[in-house]
Amino acid sequence: MGADAVYFGLGDGFNARARAENFSLGTLRDTMSLVHRAGARGYLTLNTLIFEQELEHVERIIVQVAEAGVDAILVQDPAVALLAREICPDLEVHASTQMTVSSAEGARFARGLGAKRVVVPRELSVAEIRRLAAETDLELEVFIHGALCVSWSGQCLTSEAWGGRSANRGQCAQSCRMPYDVIVDGEPRDLGDVKYLLSPKDLAGAAAVPELVEIGVSGLKIEGRLKGPQYVATAVKGYRAWLDSVVAGHRNAGQLADDLQAMSLSFSRGFSDGFLAGSDHQELVEGRFPKHRGLFLGWVKGVDGNEVRVETGPTGRPWTGALAQGGTRSPGPTGQRSSPLSFKAPALPLEPRPGMGVVFDDGHPEDRDEPGGPIFGVERRRNGWILAFGRQGPDLSRIRPGQRVWVTSDPSLSRSVDSLRTWEPAGRHQVDLDVSGKEGEPLSVRARSGRHEAYARSRAPLALAQGEGLVPAILAEKLGALGGTPFTLGVLNAEGLAKGLHVPVSELKALRRQLVSSLSERVSEGPRRHVRKEPVLERLRADSKHPVERGGLRGVPSYRDAEQPQLLPLCRSDEQLDVVIELGLPEVELDWMEMTGLSRAVERARRAGLRVTIATTRVHKPGEEGYDTRVAHLSPDAVLVRNWGTLIHFLELPEAAERPILHGDFSLNVTNSLTAAHLLRLGLSTLTCSHDLDETQLMGLLDHAPSARVTIPLHHHIPTFHTEHCVYAHLLSSGRDFRSCGRPCEGHQVAIRDRIGLVHPVLVDVGCRNTVYNAQAQSAASLVPKLLDRGVKRFRVELVRESRAETARVLGTYLDLLKGRVSPAQAVRQAGVHEQFGVTQGTMRVLGMQPGRNAAP
Repeated sequence: MGADAVYFGLGDGFNARARAENFSLGTLRDTMSLVHRAGARGYLTLNTLIFEQELEHVERIIVQVAEAGVDAILVQDPAVALLAREICPDLEVHASTQMTVSSAEGARFARGLGAKRVVVPRELSVAEIRRLAAETDLELEVFIHGALCVSWSGQCLTSEAWGGRSANRGQCAQSCRMPYDVIVDGEPRDLGDVKYLLSPKDLAGAAAVPELVEIGVSGLKIEGRLKGPQYVATAVKGYRAWLDSVVAGHRNAGQLADDLQAMSLSFSRGFSDGFLAGSDHQELVEGRFPKHRGLFLGWVKGVDGNEVRVETGPTGRPWTGALAQGGTRSPGPTGQRSSPLSFKAPALPLEPRPGMGVVFDDGHPEDRDEPGGPIFGVERRRNGWILAFGRQGPDLSRIRPGQRVWVTSDPSLSRSVDSLRTWEPAGRHQVDLDVSGKEGEPLSVRARSGRHEAYARSRAPLALAQGEGLVPAILAEKLGALGGTPFTLGVLNAEGLAKGLHVPVSELKALRRQLVSSLSERVSEGPRRHVRKEPVLERLRADSKHPVERGGLRGVPSYRDAEQPQLLPLCRSDEQLDVVIELGLPEVELDWMEMTGLSRAVERARRAGLRVTIATTRVHKPGEEGYDTRVAHLSPDAVLVRNWGTLIHFLELPEAAERPILHGDFSLNVTNSLTAAHLLRLGLSTLTCSHDLDETQLMGLLDHAPSARVTIPLHHHIPTFHTEHCVYAHLLSSGRDFRSCGRPCEGHQVAIRDRIGLVHPVLVDVGCRNTVYNAQAQSAASLVPKLLDRGVKRFRVELVRESRAETARVLGTYLDLLKGRVSPAQAVRQAGVHEQFGVTQGTMRVLGMQPGRNAAP
């Protein structure tokens, strides 16, 4: 038996793997019939953000998806869930990991959209999943195997900022797999051959399966799109066997080791527990390569003719605090770290065989022509191996002592996968048979498989048998011969059949064929449900333009339209706040990396007469409710809400509590009026448009949303990666997590430099998460006249590491712009004087401009 469910996307788009060879909407019914005959469920991914102009098309897709028998849809954008709820209430909705539902409070937000299941973020540990499961009644699905994104899903804007295509639209540019240099306190640091600072190893979460089974999670998810059949087959086969052995109470670790080895040779950047065992900033990223490496065999000891001597041993691991002492890393024993998981995955002893492929690692993984090829012969030696190569082998003149040797492929795996390919997986549905009849009457058989039933009667009547007649063994043999069909015989009940009777064997075979045909048709249909075909979008849009201005469901104070445009500075340092106070601005947003400094900043701003808004963290994990509680204790005038958990936390405060105004930030990913109206009705006073919008898409949103309640990011460095992995702890300490890292972030400033020389600052938040900010500032100054005409009143300037003088220049410039004293072009020139890498229109490019050619005049 294989997978219990498969998830896939449509060629029409709106799925998080737009580059995959996706499925056709026109043949979706046939696809679902195949899935259902195989005894599995089909989950369709509609898990991207939806622009205003696309809502009508998405509505039509949902109608066809529901009619085709899809079992559930995975969604990122609340608008898709809202449409699905109106079109087909019985269609299951699962909150995709792209929705960033990471806490029990966030799960309550998803439940309000009609979600039945949450795909939890890869960043949650088993302990955090356990806590989440105890605090929600929603089903939980956990990623157990596959590639790891270094950024929180749904919160990565790197592709949008650097490549003009959005991961939130299924077009990830894999920027995390690119090489970077590290800049510490303004000076480059040499890491030797470690260049891939943001490229995690792959997740192999087998060690977590026993505890996840105990917790009662509903699904273990294998990331498989954009991978080959061999990868999918080895992963599904291995985890199926391991899960079944865990559930049965006998853990077959030996079989697991063999299966993990097969998975490694199919595709692996090196395996780790990911975050399932908690954060380990020294283990997650190897840093030497971003691509398939397979299994480490050893080190080149020497070359003799067509033979290579390989000495076995550990791979060597990333440096251990070397940068803190000013050195570079050197290979050393990998060692075994203590894991909080109760089960430790087995070691993977490798026995190279002729035909296996190897590659010799020369420290330049970007080289597409690395030396490697198939092994011709193998000889075991005491401390390693001798590998012989034939004419199709590697160029041995390029092999040097000290190079690492990786086994990357095994042709026997490809052959075994080829044997599995079939259009009709058999035997996935158990069929129970009830057989009855009397002499002179037809033989009757009722077949039951799940919720499906079928009946058949013989053409010939039952007659007295000369022998023992239709005993259960004969009935099971003839009626239960279901090989090559979707069914397998379960329970056969013949109590209703009189003894000593028979019908010809041909009648039994005919009954079996009739039952199989009838049940196959029913099983293929999928769930039956009512689908509303009349359009619902315009009805849902009806209140979007003017949603009721109430304080939400629990009395959160509402936002009142300002008479004049407001400049909203978001500050991250005391000197930036000094400038805001000196300029006499009425309101400030504070985003501090630690709570003590934040408390002092709030007091200073309040003494100066400013309205104070406090920004929350972008994600909210189980056990982190204290951050929101501490923000509430500071009694801000408003809170800048950046995640679903925080939104629900403040909405659920007791009636007697003095609640702040709630503003939604960009990380809520608002790209259309349905999502906007839903959030405003819940209790947000204002919201910030998503960074995924360009000018056309933004104006489409404003056509159907209340402009005065939308905040525009006017000037900012777009936050690219938002990651649980701490670059500071990884590079500047030997610590695994915040308990042992020594807090290097408090004494150093880190940035990463990309291949074209742009330097991107890395900031740490109160939860020890890192955000990489784009080197280039982005300005929407060119849109200000149009936005003012539309009635937009709130314009944010978000500061990162700007000095006092730079802050004064930027804020003064945009104040002049809003008051009409400078033109948009003048504003960009003045604001960009201090910007080392310039100011661009970025994601706010106008229609027709090409990515990379969108610099402001």
